[in-house]
Amino acid sequence: MTKVVFLDAATMAETDLSVLQLPDVSLTLYPQTSTEQLLTHARGAQVLISNKVALHARAIAALPELRCILVAATGVNMVDLAAAKAAGIVVCNAQGYAGTAVPQQVFALVLQLTNHIQSYHQAVQQGLWSQSPQFCLHLQPIEELANKTMTLVGYGDLGQATARLAEAFGMKVLIAERPEATAIRAGRVAFETALREADLLSLHCPLTDTTAQLINAQTLSWMKPTALLINTARGGLIDEVALAEALTKGALA
Repeated sequence: MTKVVFLDAATMAETDLSVLQLPDVSLTLYPQTSTEQLLTHARGAQVLISNKVALHARAIAALPELRCILVAATGVNMVDLAAAKAAGIVVCNAQGYAGTAVPQQVFALVLQLTNHIQSYHQAVQQGLWSQSPQFCLHLQPIEELANKTMTLVGYGDLGQATARLAEAFGMKVLIAERPEATAIRAGRVAFETALREADLLSLHCPLTDTTAQLINAQTLSWMKPTALLINTARGGLIDEVALAEALTKGALA
């Protein structure tokens, strides 16, 4: 009997987890698992499922029966991969996860920033539109996406799906080459050039040692002051202090 433990099953919300009930599998679902509860919840498990519960080297070393870690998301930065590899533990993620939902969210955010939907919705609720002396209410300018340039950092399933939506809006799409690349692949644009030309920068790459704080004071300085930044990937891709400073100074829209 294989013991499987889902450490934070509540993160799946209303998802039907009965698919995990397999023959010869003992499945335990914990809604959440704190750092203090981790070893107690995970003890004896051959397979751990985690969405956001961190599995660092110390925890991995304390779980000798563990053979596999299943990450119920795309990013695996909450697992100490080196420690897992050294212990012979296989780490798998959820590939193809949210392939349509994430690009949809990207453009929900884009349209909020360019069409100011929330501001105009509030204006309607407050009666400002009916008080306008003319037919139109010009609270904030609405920007058209057609002919603007969207730069994508990361061109896996999510980046490609986002590109298709951008093209449907009539946007030009640039795919940024990796910053450390010594050669530019066909269909890619040098990282700095791609950021300089972006009217909208959308991040779709994993968080690794190489990509941590990829968007920082220097890379932000390359961008147009009118450019928009959308991050539906990992927060650690951005130096938040540098971003706050750029926004405060008006160096980024």
